[in-house]
Amino acid sequence: MGREVTPPVIIDSHGSLHVAAADVSKLLRGIGAHWLHLVERGGPELDEDTVAALAIELAKLADRIDVACIAHQTATAS
Repeated sequence: MGREVTPPVIIDSHGSLHVAAADVSKLLRGIGAHWLHLVERGGPELDEDTVAALAIELAKLADRIDVACIAHQTATAS
């Protein structure tokens, strides 16, 4: 099993949980990479094409999060 990672969580005054977007995008990419690693090792009943497609979609989602954060940061810095 892989190592356990706990991203920092902030609880606001309303009790809502917040996680840094960078941690979320890193987590999404890590999940995809882990799935691909399982396929490479001959994981039980894993369809390589399906796992690859899902990993790509997780990476795309992580990219969209990163782009949105960059756009937000650029807008607030102006």
